[in-house]
Amino acid sequence: MATRKAHEVDAFLRRPDPAFALFLVYGPNAGLVNERARHLARGYVEDPEDAFQLVKLEGDEIASDPARLADEAGTIGLFGGRRSIWVRAGSKNLTPLVQPLVAAPPTDARVVLEAGDLAARNPLRALVEGAKTGVALPCYADEARDIPALVDGILQEFGLSADRESKELLRQILAPDRLLIRREMEKLAAYAQGARQITAGDVEAVMADAAASVLDAVLDALFLGDMDALDPGLGRLFQEGEDAGVLVGAALRHAMTLHKARVSLDLGGDMDRVTDAARVFFKRKSAFQRQLTKWSRPGLESAIATLREAQAQARRMGALSESLASRAFITVAMRASRS
Repeated sequence: MATRKAHEVDAFLRRPDPAFALFLVYGPNAGLVNERARHLARGYVEDPEDAFQLVKLEGDEIASDPARLADEAGTIGLFGGRRSIWVRAGSKNLTPLVQPLVAAPPTDARVVLEAGDLAARNPLRALVEGAKTGVALPCYADEARDIPALVDGILQEFGLSADRESKELLRQILAPDRLLIRREMEKLAAYAQGARQITAGDVEAVMADAAASVLDAVLDALFLGDMDALDPGLGRLFQEGEDAGVLVGAALRHAMTLHKARVSLDLGGDMDRVTDAARVFFKRKSAFQRQLTKWSRPGLESAIATLREAQAQARRMGALSESLASRAFITVAMRASRS
């Protein structure tokens, strides 16, 4: 069986086995899945900005043409060289497209499949794991302690480093989601262009807005039951191209943080100390405490269940992900408004 355990994936990615031509990157952590798929697809070719060397495909768009993926993988460039085919899976079954690659693996081409959370019996996962030249790479949740290493790795791509003070500030601001962290680090690198090291002043100048961003405003509106603020904020995020699954994941993490804090309060903890332990950015401290006052432990457990179900459905039905996310957000906000 060609697969790697979650803790083995980073080491594998540092030196991918050249015997593999087909890579399935999957799991519940959408940001980590995207980051690793990106690394595999871009790292194989000489110029990842060349659209012929790195071909990006949407799974739902090519699912009706079983030969499309094999044709792309078998195409030889005018000047030779290696190619990467990066496919983002959606709600449609990609197994028929991948089967020809298992039967006749491509040469000088790497096929990277980016997918959501797949059960052990999922046909696509089973197919890749059983292929001689295929490997499946699971991606599970990042944790807060992973943030400094993630920041260092992304900044190094831009020839930058971060001092201790700026790392601590970033740890407080950023959520443990690689896709969101990458976006914020790209903004920070653009701001610090020409410098060699990121300072706390740079972080405050660029990330203050990120910490009080539309997403944070949406999360606060969601758990305070402020429907008037929630609807336009969520609409803006969708218009800006934010992934619905990532937004639901952010809401789920926030709900779990609130639940942990609520448990501490119920056990007699002090509100300020509980809030500090939750590592809430100082500008959101007041809103966080109002949310804690509004929600009970059972209420948060119900919200967590709603968001988990929405996250799972959004991964299975990509075309409906925005509608599913909106419905879950409205459900949670209505519960908050009644409490």
